[in-house]
Amino acid sequence: MEWEYSGKPSYTILKIKLNTGDWLQAEPGAMVSMKGNIEIKTTTGGGILKGLLRSIAGSESIFLNTYIARGPSEIWLAPGAPGDIIYVPLNGNAYIVQNFAYLASHGNIRFDVEWGGFKGLITEGELLWLKLSGYGGFWITAYGNIEIVDLQPGENMTIDNFHFVAMNAGTRYNIRKFGGWKSFILGGEGIVADVYGPSRIYLQTRTLPVFASMIEPYIKSK
Repeated sequence: MEWEYSGKPSYTILKIKLNTGDWLQAEPGAMVSMKGNIEIKTTTGGGILKGLLRSIAGSESIFLNTYIARGPSEIWLAPGAPGDIIYVPLNGNAYIVQNFAYLASHGNIRFDVEWGGFKGLITEGELLWLKLSGYGGFWITAYGNIEIVDLQPGENMTIDNFHFVAMNAGTRYNIRKFGGWKSFILGGEGIVADVYGPSRIYLQTRTLPVFASMIEPYIKSK
């Protein structure tokens, strides 16, 4: 299996070349085009209960499409919103992923839904996260460019809540308001997270809620 990207970072498309026997799973609606002998199966990605939990967690579908190459093939995938795509390898570890960010995956990966409590506010205001673990890898997407931050032991950083995309499972962090009450209400930041290393964090450079608020007056005027 080989892949490349086109249109980075604003309108990225993922182009995957499959050898005979290769397979991957992807979100419904992500397929742009494909060629070659590809068998398609639609499943719940680990059972109907997990599918329902993914759906409850946010924008994820109950179902996942599985693409199996019966010969040399190629498939192109793209997210619904403009933005970047990046590959995250799994080598027996686990990641917490914002519910909108999952695009596709391959290998022996376990899909779970993890309760984030009120700390879940760091990921676009959601209380449930997707948890991916196992072996293989997955592709995530985000609105804007994706930046990778590697925090070393003893390091920490403060991150705006709406810019999280994914992070190592078990990452230690605290949620707090931005500055004092005046800054919290008027500063335009709201809630932030103090994140502590070691951890790998994936951040998006833009956020859909902010963009939606910018165009809302124009939509209403119509």
